Amino acid sequence: MSDASTTLAWPRGFLWGVSSSSYQIEGAASEDGRGPSIWDTRCRTQGKVARGDTGDIACDHYHRYAEDVALMQRLGVDAYRFSVAWPRLLPRGRGQASPRGLDFYDRLIDALLGAGIEPWICLYHWDLPQALEGLGGWTQRDCAGWFADYAALAARRYGDRVRRWATFNELAVFTLFGYAQDWGAPGIADRAAHLRAIHHVNLAHGAAVDVVRALVPGASIGAIHNRQPIWPEQDTADDRAAAALLDEHWNHAFPSPQILGHYPPQVSAAIEPYVQAGDLARICRPQDWFGLNHYGPIFARADAATTWGFTWGSPPADAPRSEIGWPIYPGAFRDVLIELTRAYRLPIYVTENGAGGRDAPNAAGEVEDPGRIAFLKAYIGAMHEAVTAGADVRGYFVWSLLDSFEWGAGYGEGFGIVHVDRATMARTPKASFRWYADLIHAARTAAMG
Repeated sequence: MSDASTTLAWPRGFLWGVSSSSYQIEGAASEDGRGPSIWDTRCRTQGKVARGDTGDIACDHYHRYAEDVALMQRLGVDAYRFSVAWPRLLPRGRGQASPRGLDFYDRLIDALLGAGIEPWICLYHWDLPQALEGLGGWTQRDCAGWFADYAALAARRYGDRVRRWATFNELAVFTLFGYAQDWGAPGIADRAAHLRAIHHVNLAHGAAVDVVRALVPGASIGAIHNRQPIWPEQDTADDRAAAALLDEHWNHAFPSPQILGHYPPQVSAAIEPYVQAGDLARICRPQDWFGLNHYGPIFARADAATTWGFTWGSPPADAPRSEIGWPIYPGAFRDVLIELTRAYRLPIYVTENGAGGRDAPNAAGEVEDPGRIAFLKAYIGAMHEAVTAGADVRGYFVWSLLDSFEWGAGYGEGFGIVHVDRATMARTPKASFRWYADLIHAARTAAMG
């Protein structure tokens, strides 16, 4: 590989990895005692997922995890971030655990360690047990305690082998999409429900940090946030106000209370009726790192018909975009990394970054994805600029290893560096897989020499 990415110098110990999530890849949705999740329910609600796609089989990772670990070993990654499925461990969300569900992650963790890959566990990537949703889910304060009990189960079982723990993935996304906009499970669009969900998820985070800290000696704990600049679609007072409010909900409603001990101003005023004495101290617990998921900026537009008066706008017509239409602004990625270092003073791990596409094998059975390679080159280059400017970035995880279930889009778009044939489940590494493997090898060789 001759591009400049191979010549970049990275801090000693910099981690290279890939990420995935349980519902998006595991499949085996009703096997070995797994209970249904809110995403199983949403997939069966007409019109909510493209083509009626479901996670019933997904990438069949539950049965093919050994093959996927071998791919990661071939890729040369240092670490793998995956999520544990709450309904696989606790089919009803609480009470009796599933021995076979617990055993699956034992097998996965042991396979990773055997391949020299560090497991990073995320406790929650959007698949709340449906049984708990029937009790009110995140709109109920009790859900924070249910989550803490689940975290304790996972920590006791896997803490002897797993040091890296994330409480939640993209807290702002699943609360905003699931409780304010009906863009995701459980499909609620209600202001009060959204505010309660924000606060109870924050309480659950704080409780889980304490639980994992107590049960896993030497644990390294963080949360994973989707952080992007929010820009008004048009330079009008209404769109600027919409952008400012969306910025609070998207970028600050979770890391600010979790790390700084307070909600941002507009969210704070709205959420005050649901906050009890001592709650912010319960939420603001010591963390070891900041997990960043970043793709591109968001353009906000005022819309009085929505729950909060804002919605997603469109990028400028001349904005560079990925194959699925997401804006590409590597400079924004650089700036966010610098901003986060200054704001929170925590080491940063980029836990998701990548480009969606509609890649398919060519006549020779190969999958060429030059757009994804160009995206990764640009964003990894921007990350290096941020590190050079003082951003404390310690690792980078591509989203994702496999073309997987992409929520409302189903299987219509893939972010994987490995193609998965929907009929046979055959895995085909793409050109981007080879490019990323070369980059990791070059970075590691440079660090050694």
